[in-house]
Amino acid sequence: MPNDERNLETLPDGALGLIPLESCKELGLKVDKYLVGWREKRQHQHASDLAFKDYRRDSYIISTAVPRFGTGEAKGVIKESVRGYDLYLMVDVTNYSLTYSVCGHENHMSPDDHYADLKRIIAAVGGKARRITVIIPFLYESRQHKRTSRESLDCALALQELTAMGVDNIITFDAHDPRVQNAIPLKGFETVQPAYQFVKGILREVTDLKIDSDHMMVISPDEGGTNRAVYLASVLGLDVGMFYKRRDYSRIVDGRNPIVAHEFLGSSVEGKDVIIIDDMISSGESMIDVATELKKRKANRIFVVATFGLFTNGLEKFDQAVADGLTVSIKYHPRIAKVLLDNKKVKEIENYYKKCADDGATYEDIEASKKAMSSMEIILGEPSRLERLATDIHNHHVASCAGDPDRIQKAMVVCSNRKIAYALLQKFKDKYPEWFEEKKSPDGVSVTEEELKELKPMPFMAMVSSVGSNDEKDMYDYLGGHRVWCAVSAYRGSDRC
Repeated sequence: MPNDERNLETLPDGALGLIPLESCKELGLKVDKYLVGWREKRQHQHASDLAFKDYRRDSYIISTAVPRFGTGEAKGVIKESVRGYDLYLMVDVTNYSLTYSVCGHENHMSPDDHYADLKRIIAAVGGKARRITVIIPFLYESRQHKRTSRESLDCALALQELTAMGVDNIITFDAHDPRVQNAIPLKGFETVQPAYQFVKGILREVTDLKIDSDHMMVISPDEGGTNRAVYLASVLGLDVGMFYKRRDYSRIVDGRNPIVAHEFLGSSVEGKDVIIIDDMISSGESMIDVATELKKRKANRIFVVATFGLFTNGLEKFDQAVADGLTVSIKYHPRIAKVLLDNKKVKEIENYYKKCADDGATYEDIEASKKAMSSMEIILGEPSRLERLATDIHNHHVASCAGDPDRIQKAMVVCSNRKIAYALLQKFKDKYPEWFEEKKSPDGVSVTEEELKELKPMPFMAMVSSVGSNDEKDMYDYLGGHRVWCAVSAYRGSDRC
């Protein structure tokens, strides 16, 4: 039945509390927003009962902080009561972008740091919560999932440590080896499989796939990932193949035995599209080696899907693999994000809010301040930033078209508001005036007289937006007094909005 007609008959375990640590704050906000909307739509006859107090709230996020001392040491702080709560703690141990100060030196947070912060918050709960569930997308220390000779088994130790501190359930995604849950047999452990998301993403981006055993195959890059490949192949009705790694166990490089060769087990891949599935891509060497071996066996297109793209050695190898035709690129290029990361003013504001949190400001106060802050618009629309952004977009577009001249390409630039969009348009106009010349067809394209009669002159780039009565005159005249065409990056005859 529809969401707004669902009846609630079961009593929750306790009042819901969501604690996203700093590493997972953005995801936590999205989860919180979903929960608020979902619970608002649920109906039940006991809504006024005391047992259902705080079932519906404006936000389920519990305000916490992990302030650090000058030495790099820290403490967990919970700024409101969690007695009797059903707590869900969210942490991303692979978020390497966060930093903290150690004796005046900036230090990037490692998985160990994120795990330590998680324990600090659990310790701050002090056993007052009714139930604690830890959501950890990348399972901490999961790469060390088995013991060989005299080695530590860190993932099992971490799971036992968390449950000893009072954690009842652990939720992760595509655990490297789910058998590690045997370390905590009396506690809840769930590993979510992303096979559906893989299939959905590929089908959305590639529309000409033929999903049958004659045209497609699923490959596991090693013996450890065979179960993933078998499951995906079973769902899609495809054949499955597997590579196994021959390693040099006489030496260790970067914490592991180096791979000597990849050996293939399975039927012929000649002429078939291939999906390589794995739980993570670390350095990427294994994936590139497997793709190379498949190309040697005359595979057609190769699609690589993985739950976690760590890319510890950067993306250069994968960019080169796409350029060499080993794999098919279906990734999104975040051009704007790259420019934003270089903006010092954004960094200054983020540091300011970190200091506010350290000084005792609540999470709600900080979020309210951010929403009301007009300075962000000033930063996004700062002229020098827009000029760098225009140059970056122009160069990336020109290079993309030059690299694939036979494909008709379009591009769209989306801005945070209309004023910034118009200001960015002017930067393009100042730097690249040839893009704004109205023509019926691009230079060098042969068009018949009959086609010319049907075509209307249009610029190479334009802004699409509604007209506001309070717009400045230039912007108002541009949007209301001119023909406004789609912002396309290549002529398509009379294509328009």
